[in-house]
Amino acid sequence: MTPAEPVEGHAIHCRLDELLAERGMTLTELADRVGVSIVNLSVLKNDRAKAIRFTTLTAICRALNCEVGDLLVTTA
Repeated sequence: MTPAEPVEGHAIHCRLDELLAERGMTLTELADRVGVSIVNLSVLKNDRAKAIRFTTLTAICRALNCEVGDLLVTTA
């Protein structure tokens, strides 16, 4: 039995919106802290990213004081 084909090629959801809201932080503030453009963070936030560098992922998790599993979750 094979797994169902994920929508848009993957089954990963980015919880960036929820984590920002919990911390009272804006996307602009996160972009400044992490050194990543708002556009790139928006792509990640809207589940349109095809890849993310480990250095970027590490910086985001440090800025949000979270683990990778808090930020990225599977939807299937």
